[in-house]
Parts: sequence; C-alpha cells; structure tokens
Amino acid sequence: MFDVKAIILSAGQGRRLLPLTAETPKCLIPFSGRPLVEWQVRALAAAGVKEIVVVTGFEAAKVEAALAAIDLPGLALRATHNPFFELADNLASCWIARHEMSQPFLILNGDTLIEPEIARRVLEEPAVAPITVTIDRKGDYDSDDMKVRTQGDRLLAIGKTLPLDLVTGESIGCLRFTEEGGAAFVAELERLMRSEEGLKRWYLSAIDGIARYQNIVGVRSIEGLEWSELDFPADLDRGVAMTDGWTARGL
Repeated sequence: MFDVKAIILSAGQGRRLLPLTAETPKCLIPFSGRPLVEWQVRALAAAGVKEIVVVTGFEAAKVEAALAAIDLPGLALRATHNPFFELADNLASCWIARHEMSQPFLILNGDTLIEPEIARRVLEEPAVAPITVTIDRKGDYDSDDMKVRTQGDRLLAIGKTLPLDLVTGESIGCLRFTEEGGAAFVAELERLMRSEEGLKRWYLSAIDGIARYQNIVGVRSIEGLEWSELDFPADLDRGVAMTDGWTARGL
C-alpha cells in the first residue's frame, strides 16, 4: 500500500435517471440507507485511502452537506467545484482537479459502486504501470460499456466504440496513477482542453490517447468482485441489492 489520495468525479446530474435526479445529483441517490458517494468514500477509506477530493457540479451545496455528514476518523474529505459541469463532460472535471494530481492518486467515477476489496486490489504493490485501468470481463458487451483492448497487462485502447472482436474487457471507472502517470495524464488534459472539442470529451479519451502512443498504461482485473455502474433506472435495483448484501456483511 502506498500513500495516495482519491478523486471522485461527481459533478454530473445524471439526466438518464430523470425525474429522480431533477433536484438530486446522481451521487446522492440513496442505496440501502446511504447516498452513493458515501458508499464510495467508505470503500476507499476501508482500503486505506486517507485523503479524498470530490469534484462537485450540479447541486454542489447538497453534495457538500452530504460529505460534511460523513465522519470517518483519520480521513481528510473535501470538495472542489467544476463550474463548467453543464457545458462539459468529465474531462473538464479532471482538468479542474489537476492541481490534486502531483502525488499518486486514484480516480473513481462518481456513478460507480465498488466493494472495498476492489480498492484494496487496485492499491496493491507493485503498480502494474504508471497508469493502471481497473477492468472486469464478461461474456458480451453493449454499446454503453467502456470497452478495452489489452495485450497481457498492457492497455492498447479504451472507448465505447471499439470493434467487439478486439474487446477483452471493460473499464469499471477506477484508475490508479503514480507520479509519472499523473504527469502524463495532466499533460494530456492540458492538450485536450486547448482543443475545440475538449469540453465534450470523456477523460478516458485522454487515457486512450496516452495508451496508443506511450507504453505506460496497464490494466488490473477485479473479476469476481462486486461493482455496478449506475446510468439507467434498471441499474438502481441492482445497486440496492448489491448494497443490501454489503450491509449484511458489515461493510
């Protein structure tokens, strides 16, 4: 285990879950008595993360109030605001938080539920590569999956439109960066934010660009562990069933 902070990207509203998210950001949707962001914070803290930064946007004051209510001894928990959340995709949230990336860090998508063991596995030493993308594998993939192409532990490409015959897994939205990997990521963020399409890009498009031209992006599989991305109404019941199970296990 190494000293690391985590950055949770929670600026979005979650429009695909309307009307549930009309006044409540996706990260505050409750699951088994806790908002999504609290499940994330507790999972990261259980894995040894001591510092967490949550990037807010939609209804930021509500998110900040929820974070203030989380009392975990030894954890530094704070928010930073993305004022461009209505105009931009999550690459801009990463760019807003780039000053947090000078030391080793994790990025966790704000709509991904993970059990604590996933964070522990991601933080195991040694690092697979300067940038490590956490992946899962399954029998088939749909158009919304963030698909990956790999060669051994190396990431070759990542994106939703990869040819299915080349797909070897999917990103779960949790990445680990060493100082070297963080520097490469920030440089790519700066380059993309200067482009015309920068505000509309996913941050994983930056990872794709790095992976295609630099051999510094690896993957770590968490097959067999529990996680869920929360994008559509059908995902909510699955998330509740998962967190009910975690509650029963005392997580």
